[in-house]
Amino acid sequence: MKKVGLIGGIGPASTLDYYMGIINGYMRKTKDINYPEIVIYSVNMTEMISNIEKDSWDKVIIQLTQAIKNLSVAGAEFAAIASNTPHLVFDEVKKQSPLPIISIVEETCKHIKEAQYQSALTIGTLFTMKSGLYSNPLKKYGIASLLPSENDQKEIYSIFYPNLENGIVIAEDKEKMLKIVSRIIKEQNADSLILGCTEFPLMIKQEDLTTPVINTTQIHIDSIVNYMI
Repeated sequence: MKKVGLIGGIGPASTLDYYMGIINGYMRKTKDINYPEIVIYSVNMTEMISNIEKDSWDKVIIQLTQAIKNLSVAGAEFAAIASNTPHLVFDEVKKQSPLPIISIVEETCKHIKEAQYQSALTIGTLFTMKSGLYSNPLKKYGIASLLPSENDQKEIYSIFYPNLENGIVIAEDKEKMLKIVSRIIKEQNADSLILGCTEFPLMIKQEDLTTPVINTTQIHIDSIVNYMI
């Protein structure tokens, strides 16, 4: 069993999902009564969001790279960033990382390809949507990458932050979000929806929509467990 190092805290609510998801996934797959070893380094989310908003990507890279180094010192054998948005600098961090890193973006794109979806709509933080984080990776697999309009992106982010970011799901917000997402799916004829933010699964469930929902958090967790064992 390999010991995983998680960069968490971006945000805290989804980090809890990763922790329990890895434990449950490991025990389910191995049928082992032992628990997997997990090291978590929780970064300062406020500092990271501030750096992203200021386009201070060098500082984001330094923050993430140092976190991985700390995980390595703590005995982790591989790492994962428990959030979508920081993957905007994944390639740069990977070059400097002392540990192998499992990418949530790459694993999600593989999953979509295996599921044979052709046109995926991505929702996430404003930074994730504006950057087209999933666009080029999806194109590499021959999958059309769809995004909400600029106005819809702002509306989605206003619902997401700060409540959902902190794990708070408000019924009125969920209803509003589902109306927006359902409309965009219909307008753009999307055959799948990428929850490109690790907090979105707290609000949007598969039973809420007829379109297949791609839970990036769960896909990442499954990939971490597979690498671990």
